[in-house]
Amino acid sequence: MNRRNFIENIALSGGALATASAFVPAAAKAETKEIVNGKTKLNADVVIAGGGLGGCASAFAALRNNLSVILTEETDWIGGQLSQQGVPPDEHIWIETHGATQLYRDFRNGVRDYYKRNYPLTDEAKARKNLNPGDGSVSKLCHEPRVAVAVLNNMFAPYISTGKLTLLLEHKITSASVAGNQVKALEAVNLRSNSKLILSAPYFVDATEMGDLLPMTGTEFVTGAEAKSETNELHAPEKANPENNQAFTVCFAIDYVPGENHVIEKPKDYDFWKNFVPKMTKPWSGKLLDLSYSNPKTLEPKVLGFHPEGVLMGDTLNLWNYRKIISKDNFKKGTYPGDITIVNWPQNDYFLGNLIGASEKDFKKYFDGGKQLSLSLLYWLQTEAPRPDGGKGWPGIRLRKDIMGTEDGLAKYPYIRESRRIKAVFTIKEEHVGAENRALVTGKKENTAAEFYDSVGVGYYHIDVHPSTAGNNYIDFGSLPFQIPLGALLPQRMENLLPANKNIGTTHITNGCYRLHPVEWSIGESVGLLIKYALDKKVIPREVRAKNNLLKEFQGFITKQGIETQWPKA
Repeated sequence: MNRRNFIENIALSGGALATASAFVPAAAKAETKEIVNGKTKLNADVVIAGGGLGGCASAFAALRNNLSVILTEETDWIGGQLSQQGVPPDEHIWIETHGATQLYRDFRNGVRDYYKRNYPLTDEAKARKNLNPGDGSVSKLCHEPRVAVAVLNNMFAPYISTGKLTLLLEHKITSASVAGNQVKALEAVNLRSNSKLILSAPYFVDATEMGDLLPMTGTEFVTGAEAKSETNELHAPEKANPENNQAFTVCFAIDYVPGENHVIEKPKDYDFWKNFVPKMTKPWSGKLLDLSYSNPKTLEPKVLGFHPEGVLMGDTLNLWNYRKIISKDNFKKGTYPGDITIVNWPQNDYFLGNLIGASEKDFKKYFDGGKQLSLSLLYWLQTEAPRPDGGKGWPGIRLRKDIMGTEDGLAKYPYIRESRRIKAVFTIKEEHVGAENRALVTGKKENTAAEFYDSVGVGYYHIDVHPSTAGNNYIDFGSLPFQIPLGALLPQRMENLLPANKNIGTTHITNGCYRLHPVEWSIGESVGLLIKYALDKKVIPREVRAKNNLLKEFQGFITKQGIETQWPKA
């Protein structure tokens, strides 16, 4: 790698020196290396495919317990939802004190410390314990994607330096070698050089965004929506549809410079999207590019507000404030000309193509389609969005390409809400976590979800299922603070492949609350610890759940490492 590319890679990863370690040639960092059929073979204790939050958390758990790890990532940024997909964290209201792992909260504090060390914050903002750099309303911690990358890289730096972690950015898993119920190796291709690596380990983790390893390894899985006759879920459809997956979104960042003209060139598909009316089984409120949309909970028309100077609009949500990642008022005067916000709204959910199982050609086609929708939304905001003064458009809205670290200004990867899901030892259904369904099952109003004897984590989010590729409108309703059962992390047959993303044993419905940032992290961290425990005990992971003495010991082990397995009793 030449010096220019080396410096550019550091800059794209947030400027932290530790990031440089991630770009050392792969073979120099592997625990052991050999040549097999002309290909370099790397060996470690664990191979993790996917550098999102679940993959990173799995790696941290394994590394701090002295296991060697190979971690692959398709893009040049680790962090998944938080970074390459550009989505500020969706979290529950108790996140500052409980309802997540200690390491996840340490990461969040690391983000705050990064701003306090490196940014010209106001004295008041710097003194704020729970600093929210963007003051976005979606989360208590809205921040720039590259800061997440920098903090994660800093956390990984000592493991990279000591050779315990091999971080393979811009590497994609293309095939697997399997014998019976065990994965033997994965093949990865370097997306820059097209060179190939063989990755071998006793354990493999599928932390990819769409459960890519499941079909490669022959691991049994499901996709799309199950029928009510299968799951007996209150909100499940009458007929199953494996092709019915949630919309994905191509996020982007914007700021606003009054008096300037930053209108982009008219997108090639703008006329299509300007007039597009979603065809749903339950009607949308009108055109997609509008400030009216379907209320997720009632499906009645609901009006949203938009003003790029953050003006409060009474009870109407100003979309500008929703996912705001920089609030200029938190920084010394003159640092920013205005606020910066992320656009991940109902108007740029793309549901005209299904990414799950798509060919490489179709994946690109749909991703490009999502990009055209997002650019069309941007152009509409700049030229036609209604203003409070009766005018149209805000030409001072500026696409912030630097925020996403891409030439086109759009996220490096689609924000994917739904994945292939393993056929698990135990499947989480709506009756376990949905407030209304649980009340029907128990005959009383509950304030907590089903209690799982094999809990290895906790989480919370309402059940939020976005419009889908089969034409379903929103499915959005209340859930209960829930646990993560070990059984949902265990494939029914495969012995050394574990899920660590949205590919666990949920249904189409319950994925809607298990798919968010802190839950994905909790899943990943528990999977990393499960691998350590199984290796030490010389058992396969299913035995840990099947044998009560092992399960209790494992739960004690993870609790001591900062994993919460229960919600506080009311």
